[in-house]
Amino acid sequence: MTTDVMTGIEPSRKASQEASRPKTVFVIGWERFNTAFLKRIEKPEAYVFRPLLSYGEVVHPPYDVPKLIEKAHRSIDESGVRPDAIIAYWDFPSSFLLPLLRAEYGLSGPSLEAVLRCEDKYWSRVLQSRVQPELVPRFQAFDPFDDGAVAGIELPFPFWVKPIKAHSSHLGFKIHDRKELARAVEIIRRGIDVFAVPFNDFLRRAKVPAEIARIDGYHCLAEEIISQGSQCTLEGYALSDTVEIYGIVDSVRTGRHRSSFARYQYPSRLPGHVTARMTAAAERLIRFLEFCNGPFNVEFYWDKARDDIKLLEINARISKSHCPLFYLVDGATHQQVAVRVALGESPDMPHRAGRYGVAGKFMLRHFTDAEVRRVPDESDIRRLERDVPDVFFRAMVETGQRLAHLPLQDSYSFEVAELFIGAENQKALLEKYERCLSYLPFEFEDTPAQARTGT
Repeated sequence: MTTDVMTGIEPSRKASQEASRPKTVFVIGWERFNTAFLKRIEKPEAYVFRPLLSYGEVVHPPYDVPKLIEKAHRSIDESGVRPDAIIAYWDFPSSFLLPLLRAEYGLSGPSLEAVLRCEDKYWSRVLQSRVQPELVPRFQAFDPFDDGAVAGIELPFPFWVKPIKAHSSHLGFKIHDRKELARAVEIIRRGIDVFAVPFNDFLRRAKVPAEIARIDGYHCLAEEIISQGSQCTLEGYALSDTVEIYGIVDSVRTGRHRSSFARYQYPSRLPGHVTARMTAAAERLIRFLEFCNGPFNVEFYWDKARDDIKLLEINARISKSHCPLFYLVDGATHQQVAVRVALGESPDMPHRAGRYGVAGKFMLRHFTDAEVRRVPDESDIRRLERDVPDVFFRAMVETGQRLAHLPLQDSYSFEVAELFIGAENQKALLEKYERCLSYLPFEFEDTPAQARTGT
């Protein structure tokens, strides 16, 4: 039997030690609330989780891409530990940093080009139209800084406008007439830099067709409205030749134009024949986009009256908002998918092994600008957790904060807190939600002149 000259260990024994040691997983966007759920995957002791860039650096703009990459490299190298995997569950720029960092350390995962084919709203629509044209609304790219291009939008009113790259419905507007379009474009021109500058940095690093590269982060999409029906998100993963959907979450909207999320609810209540069509479509799209070795989610609308399905968007990541829902219903957060697929392993998610039959994430919102006068304190939260089991609460605002200063809100509301709840059924879920509200004293001093009305 030969021996490794560097370690003095026999190869078979060395391989056994390697297989049994905990895997080192670096996590982009480290913060307390979501990181705690990493301990709620199956066999968490098999992994050592290490922070890689802070929550503030990858969630709150501005995003300096070269500095983020350089700092991430330095953090990994100074740790003295080689990563077995790098994961993220935040939106842009985290999902775009992943392929660059993984490539540096020889780790598997989707390429930057594959991520762009999913998340560049224009390029993705072009490709979607080639493989599943019946799912794609009419759309048109335009330069918001070009008055002629804005005037040349050919879609009939009403329609949506949004930047090529943003998230959380940031700078998205429903447009009913030319006056609203002009006001929306004015707001977009003032704010599009936040995403356009870092997005264009990633675009320059990728091999992208010239006709796509021309429609860069300073462009917008005008899209036909498809939000008449029920919205849901299919969570899935691609690993080698396998593409699998493992859970479907309903998205319930509220507010003006139904543009703001009220809650996510798992599992979906949509008919099986509808979700089967969505699943087949999602699998076909992911294969066509050549996205592999990574988690994804695909958002659809279903118009019940016409039995018509439309595709909203594709994201190259898990949704962190769904993690507690999978834990409450299935018994493990779907961070398990992100971790195991990043390691090249099958996720083997449990199914309906949790304590509850249904779970929801509720987004508490305020629909006018205001100053926050009171938020639930530690004693309020302790009473809530004592009296209502398996509830997870997080305030998104602080006393004295002006809502208009919150970053990356949608155009019509402000999210002030999030509340995750498990229950036996939907009726019990909604009742439990109302009960929870009585424990959560928020107070606001509205400023009516600054009402959150977008356009």
